Parts: sequence; C-alpha cells; structure tokens
Amino acid sequence: MHLNRLFCVWFVVLLALSDFAQAHKSSGSYLTIDFAPRSMTGRLDIALRDLDFVLGLDQDGNGELTWGEVRARHADIAELTKNHLGLKADGEECLLEIGPQQIDEHSDGAYSVLPLLWRCPKAGTRLDINYTLFADIDPQHRGLFNLRFGEQSQTAVLGGDRPIQQFEINASTQSVARGGWQALLQFGLQGIWHIWIGFDHILFLLSLLLPAVLMYQSRRWVPAESFRQGGVEVLKVVTAFTVAHSITLTLATLQWVVLPSRLVESTIAASVVLAALNNVWPLFQGQRWTVAFLFGLIHGFGFASVLTDLGLPSSALLVALFGFNLGVEVGQLAIVAVFLPLAWGLRSTAFYRRGVMTVGSLMIAALASIWLTERLFDVQLLVKLPIFGSYR
Repeated sequence: MHLNRLFCVWFVVLLALSDFAQAHKSSGSYLTIDFAPRSMTGRLDIALRDLDFVLGLDQDGNGELTWGEVRARHADIAELTKNHLGLKADGEECLLEIGPQQIDEHSDGAYSVLPLLWRCPKAGTRLDINYTLFADIDPQHRGLFNLRFGEQSQTAVLGGDRPIQQFEINASTQSVARGGWQALLQFGLQGIWHIWIGFDHILFLLSLLLPAVLMYQSRRWVPAESFRQGGVEVLKVVTAFTVAHSITLTLATLQWVVLPSRLVESTIAASVVLAALNNVWPLFQGQRWTVAFLFGLIHGFGFASVLTDLGLPSSALLVALFGFNLGVEVGQLAIVAVFLPLAWGLRSTAFYRRGVMTVGSLMIAALASIWLTERLFDVQLLVKLPIFGSYR
C-alpha cells in the first residue's frame, strides 16, 4: 500500500514537470538590430506558440496554425510588438515601422519574423532598448539581442528585471561599447536557468546520481559504506557529463557539427529511459560515468539550440558561449549540492532504496518513454496542464 501511494505521488509530480519538458527552451524571442545614424533596420523573431497563447491565432481550434491564420492577425502582432519594444537614440524616441511578416523555423518550432525599421530624430550614439514583450504574463520570457555595427557585434539578454538596457556606439571605430562582463553575466544566468528548466537533462543526471550513495550486492541495493565513496562516484558522473556536453555545445554553437533537432531531442529522451531503467535492472555498474559521457555528447547539442538560433558572429559568440556554458555548470553543481546530502542521509531507508530508486526510476522511465514517442512521431500524448500555460 505504501509503494502504491509513492507511485501515485511520483506520477503526479512527474506529470506536472512533463508540461515544462516538451522542449529545452523557455519562452524567448530573437531581436537583431543593424545600427545606422537616424535609420536602423532589424528583425524580431517571436515563437508562434507564444503568440498563439496571447492572441489566440488558432481560429478553428484544431491545434495547428496555418499561414492564413497567422497572416490574418499581422496587425495585432505588429501592435503587440510596438507596445512592448522601444528604442531611443540619445534619449529621443525612435519611430518603429513593421513590415510584412514571414515565417521561419528555429530549433524549437515556427517563429513569426517581423522586419523592423526605426526612424530616429537624432543620429545618436547612445541607444536605449526597452523590451517588455510578454512580461505581464510570463516573467521568465527573455529576448536574445544582437546589435550589429559594421563588423562588430554586441549581445545581451533582454527582459526580466532589466527591461531597459543601454549601448554606446563609437562611430570612428565602428564598435559597440558595453561592459563585456555584462554580456558574460547575462548569458551565464541564462545557462543556469536553461539547465533548471531542462527537466529531461535534470532527470538524466539524477538517474545517474541516484545509485551513487548505494552499492549493488547480491542483486539488491545496499547503502554505501563511506561518504567519500559516494562523493567520488558523483564526481565521476558529473565530470564526464560536463566534459561531454561542453564539447558538443561548442561544436554545435560554432556550427562545426549540426544534427537534426528531432534526432537530438529523441536521443535525449532515450538517454533518460536507459539511465532510469539501469537503476532497476543494473547493466552499467561501475560504468555510469561512461554512460554520462556518451549521452552527455547528445545533451550538449540540446543545450546549443539557445545560441545557434541567435546567429551571432564569432566575435560575440565566444563570450556568449563561454558565459552560457559556465552558467550550465553552475546550475548543474547547484543541483548536485542539494541532491548529495539528501541522498546520503536517506540512503539507508526503504523510502530511498525502494521509493526513490525503484519506483522513482520506473516513473522517470515511463515519462521519458512518452517524451520519446512524442519527439519521434511528432505527436502529443500528454495533456498540458493549464496552470503552466503553453510556453514550454
């Protein structure tokens, strides 16, 4: 009876988390501006799923958006953009004009692409960007920003608690002045948040860490004898996962290796299934770090989707890549810092060995199997919970 209750609790918790784990990327858009005195051009890419949630683009309610449905609401999309995207040059408001929209595919789905034109009363060198898109309904929404001037480029993460950000233009050197540490910090925070909402990444890592405080003897799990033993196992798994996904995150972000998004996302789901089932029917005892490394290579491609869709030049990409990867590691270590003491304290209990290890691993495997089916065949098996909206 006790295990039945545990099974039900695990099921409810994981079903709730599954609503967030349909994709790695949280609600976000992509803004690019090419600087020129008095007249600046650019483009804004907004996810159709976000626009549908706010504006109700799916008029026939069939769960699929057509070009006709999107085009019919162009005026509303443009008005939404004008109300939440502002630009000032030397303190003077620039007038925004929005051209006919197009549709483009990013790694996480279709986006509305809006051509932008700002006409400014001054040929200012100080730009203030005011970005509040979706801020009233989704505080976690972010805009990944790329400001270009000649061969130079500067990046930033817009939204959140800093809706207005400032950039200085040096016309003589054709450069954009802004603290490099600011971009590094912003993309670092974005990396931390990305790992924390990437529940498939988290469940893969936890599936590998759960047995770290146990030993498999006589076909059953028993408590590890020393904290050092468990700590070394955690260190091996985390290090292998970190090295692996750092390699492929770099390769994918620099566009040296590109894999189809569906293949990457499906393999990530499959890795969660295998890692969880290994806790119930152990096959890789003493080799979990190898599993962490091999599948970590695939997880790195999943992390890279945030940066590859931004289309940054190499000069700005290196800072964004380093900051984002550093943030992922910090977020990952925070998870480990919470997990290890709790797991060590509970390792001798039946709750941990049967409830968390066995029942929990089976539920993780079941949930990941659903993700795998959804990603392989592009179907939706789980009903999204309304409390979480449709941003994930």
